[in-house]
Amino acid sequence: MSRIAYVNGRYLPLRQAMVHVEDRGYQFGDAVYEVCEVRQGRLIDERRHLGRLKRSLDELQIKLPMSPVALGIVLREVIARNRIGYGIVYLQVSRGVARRDHAFPAPEVPPSVVVTARLLNARRNEALAAAGIAVVSVPDNRWGRVDIKATGLLRVRPPSRRAPAMPGSSIRTAWSRKPLRPMPGS
Repeated sequence: MSRIAYVNGRYLPLRQAMVHVEDRGYQFGDAVYEVCEVRQGRLIDERRHLGRLKRSLDELQIKLPMSPVALGIVLREVIARNRIGYGIVYLQVSRGVARRDHAFPAPEVPPSVVVTARLLNARRNEALAAAGIAVVSVPDNRWGRVDIKATGLLRVRPPSRRAPAMPGSSIRTAWSRKPLRPMPGS
């Protein structure tokens, strides 16, 4: 079965799902997202996720693309069309499509909406949760690399297994395999 995505009002096979090249989410990272857990075909904490989505959109001054009720219907439809019993649904809302310019589009353009879903292996995840997993914490340097003109926050490479965990409140789990070089003079 082919995966189905929702893109700006249309349900499409994933291989046909695309956003415009001048979508501000693509051009500038001018977007917000939510990832929701799905268990037994149902969204977990839907109201909380949609509440946080609205707060995030409000902070970026992006209009909610549709009512929370309509958005919930879209999320559940994507889950149903993809036959997700246990998995995740991913929702991204961008400021929309406009000529590439640093200023916000005037007049305002409709936000873009993308929703995808995928199955996860429940047995595997529950075994991992029961056994526990090892993580290494590293200082969060994503804001420290403003010399790189990235459209989103960058991640650092995971430290070696021998590296000690870093104490402090500004830590996060390392994910990426590609190392970032230190800024000159740092």
